[in-house]
Amino acid sequence: MTTLDVAAQGALVKAAARDISLASTGTKNAALQNAADVLLGRSDEILKANATDVADAEADGTTSAVIDRLRLTAARIESMADGLRQVAALPDPVGEVLDGWVRPNGLRIERVRVPLGVVGIIYENRPNVTSDAAALCLKAGNAAFLRGSSAAITSNRAIAAALREGVSKTGLPADAVTLVDDTSREAAAAFMKLRGVIDCLIPRGGPSLIASIIEDATVPYVIDGDGNCHVYVDASADLDMAEAIVVNAKMQRPSVCNAAESLVVHAAVADAFLPRAAAALDGVELVGDARARAIVPSIGEASDDDFAREFLDFKMSVAIVDDLDAAIAHVNRYSSGHTEAIITRDLASSERFTHEVDAAAVMVNASTRFTDGEQFGFGAEIGISTQKLHARGPMGLRELTTTKYVVHGDGQIRS
Repeated sequence: MTTLDVAAQGALVKAAARDISLASTGTKNAALQNAADVLLGRSDEILKANATDVADAEADGTTSAVIDRLRLTAARIESMADGLRQVAALPDPVGEVLDGWVRPNGLRIERVRVPLGVVGIIYENRPNVTSDAAALCLKAGNAAFLRGSSAAITSNRAIAAALREGVSKTGLPADAVTLVDDTSREAAAAFMKLRGVIDCLIPRGGPSLIASIIEDATVPYVIDGDGNCHVYVDASADLDMAEAIVVNAKMQRPSVCNAAESLVVHAAVADAFLPRAAAALDGVELVGDARARAIVPSIGEASDDDFAREFLDFKMSVAIVDDLDAAIAHVNRYSSGHTEAIITRDLASSERFTHEVDAAAVMVNASTRFTDGEQFGFGAEIGISTQKLHARGPMGLRELTTTKYVVHGDGQIRS
């Protein structure tokens, strides 16, 4: 497939986007329900395709963690189908009137939610993203233009074919869900440059993909960024609560972006808290500053890079600070802007932390693992934005829309 083919596919997706934008809620919901049915009906076919991808990955020496993200099972396909149905059950944001007012000259102005148009998703290794992203795009009235990784291409083809059949059964254009078949770097670069086709590009992947987007993309994009998430244990913290939160934030699922990577402890409680935290974080490699190492000698030495790194593994940095000012400064210096947490019983400390820490989500006495579209009550998410425009934090259906102003008059003209 050539660069021209990517552009040609884009033209078809662009044409389909208009039909999707005009589809009723009932039609979109029916399309998602049909897609779920076809997905389940083709389960054996999808699993066979996935087995090919997994075997190739294993032959290439791919790590077990990556293979786990790549692997599909009957239960995971069932979960994908459930996800399609759950999105169908969510309220439709399209057409929602956000606000309205009447001007002195009688003009009635409303601000209304409308679809973005064509949403491009470029992602790595997780074939379930093909289904999840398509569902959210369609429900928000958008066409889904998908570009997955070469490692999952056989799986993605099978999943996309099932989704396209389900959508077309409803009378909507199959091109509303389109997978770029070419997984070359040249095709990816062309995909990122489809101005006039892709209205918003959302990458889901590691640092190399994000760097490529920043370097090469000429279409608007929203970065689903790294999660160097901190937990700060304040001087007034309930240490039992702090221990439970730190363990959950780090160990419950370390390979995801909302897992904690950095522990910051107030010096007033460091002697009491850090040894018990280190014991509770059994199996986690801790690296820290000189003050942390003096309290727990088993902690390794942390470099400046360690404090800034998203480990996505059983590893965590540790820093001791003298006061809240130092804690906020440390977090803001090394944060990736994803999720930060404070454990405290002091209201003034919590208010300063939430006000002064610059992140998409700030937790008070809760695990960083709660930064998630489903946990926030959005039903689902397409990613977690660490940017400030146009979306920040978990991106659900509303974040896949924009707004337009609708103005009603009665013959007014401007003098």
